[in-house]
Amino acid sequence: MKGIVMDTEIRAESPVKYAPRLLGAAFLFVILTSLAGGLLLKSAAGSGSIADVLVNVSQNPTLFRIDILDGLLNSTGIVALAGLLYVVLRQQNKPLARIALGLWLAEAIFYAIIQMGLLALIPLSAEFVAAGAPAGSFYLTLGDFLYNGVYAQGMTIHMWFYCMGGLIWYYLFYRSNYIPRAISLFGLLAVILGLGSVVFQLLGYEVPILVSLPLLPFELAIGAWLLFLGIREQATAVNPSRQPAVQG
Repeated sequence: MKGIVMDTEIRAESPVKYAPRLLGAAFLFVILTSLAGGLLLKSAAGSGSIADVLVNVSQNPTLFRIDILDGLLNSTGIVALAGLLYVVLRQQNKPLARIALGLWLAEAIFYAIIQMGLLALIPLSAEFVAAGAPAGSFYLTLGDFLYNGVYAQGMTIHMWFYCMGGLIWYYLFYRSNYIPRAISLFGLLAVILGLGSVVFQLLGYEVPILVSLPLLPFELAIGAWLLFLGIREQATAVNPSRQPAVQG
C-alpha cells in the first residue's frame, strides 16, 4: 500500500480561491458608495453658511437619511475590504498585514462616527427652522460643531487611517507581483499625495481636492483588475529534497 504525497504547504499558502475577485468587487463597492455619498450630501445639504445647510437639511430629510445609510454601507464595505486584503496579502508579511488591517478598521469606525454627526443634524435642522432660523443662536453653534467639526474634521482623520493603511497594502501588492507593478506604484504615489494633503489639513492649511483625486482612478483600476482578471498565479516549483518519502 502506497501513500500519496500532498503538497499541503503550497496549498496552505495560496490565497482563498475567490478572495481576489471578491476583493476587486469590494474595492469598486467602496469607491462607488463613496462617490454616491458625496453627491447625495451635496444635494441634501448644499453649500454656504451653516444656516443654509440646516435649512437645506430640514427640507431634504429623506435624501439626507439616504446619504447616511450610504455612509454606513461604505463603512461596512471598508471592513469587508480590509478583511479580504488581509486574506490575499498576509503571506507577503503577516505583521505588516495585521497593522494595515487595524488601520483600515479604524478608518471604518471613524467613518461610522461621522454618520452619527450627520444624523444628529436632522432633528437640529427641524428645530432651527421651527424656531424661525434665528441668527446667532445655539442652533448654529451646534450645527457648526456637527457639520464642520464631526463631519469635516472626521473625514480628515478618516483619511489619515486610510492613507497609512494604504501605504502598507499597496507596498504588499508591489512586493507580491499579484497585479502589474505599475498599478501598485500608482497606488503608492496616490496615497502619498493623499497623506500629504491630510498632514497639511491637520496643520491648518487649505488643500485643494485635486491633490487626492488620483486615488479615484487608482481604486477603480485595481478594483476592475482584481474583479475581472484576479491575481497572477505564482507557480512554485516543489523541491524534491523537501518532499517526504513515500512509504510502501
